[in-house]
Amino acid sequence: MTLPIRIKGFTTEVLSWKPWLDMVHVDTATPAQLAALDEMSPQARTSPYFLVLAHQPEILLQRSIAFNAIMFAPGGMPRAERELGATVESRVNGCVYCASVHAQRFEQLAKRNDVISQVFEAPASAGTTPREKAIVAFSVRLGAEPDKVSAEDIRALKAVGLAELEILDLIHSVALFAWANRLMLNLGEPVFPAAAS
Repeated sequence: MTLPIRIKGFTTEVLSWKPWLDMVHVDTATPAQLAALDEMSPQARTSPYFLVLAHQPEILLQRSIAFNAIMFAPGGMPRAERELGATVESRVNGCVYCASVHAQRFEQLAKRNDVISQVFEAPASAGTTPREKAIVAFSVRLGAEPDKVSAEDIRALKAVGLAELEILDLIHSVALFAWANRLMLNLGEPVFPAAAS
């Protein structure tokens, strides 16, 4: 088992999350709230984050449908690369919790974490192959300067072998986390595991 990465406040450890707003209680939740939670994942009923979002079940339901379609749809960009885009966006935005979750997913799917250490250390220069470097650079640019993304950025992705559907998947995953990070950063805070004694 690989030891967790801890660099510049970012980690691949499993974190908890503490909301600043009241959560919906599952035992008193409405059918609409329960349906929205269940659309996200089987674990959503125990997630403080989703239990906060469940106050607005229609928005949570649409968010869950979009999230699952963007991150898990078959075809297009490999899932590990979608997770890499999500991790980069989360790192650029300073969302420690999201960066942790999606770095872990990348590691599980790709069976390596070298690029995650690089993303945590210096995202602008991260990547272990030309394709990965292009994915990371584009994710950083789209996250930090979305108004400056141009046709040249798309050509750079094509030049390292990304197909148009893969590029669209990458844009969707980065854009999704631009939104998701802002929700998470403004509704609560990450909680690190207690230090081993």
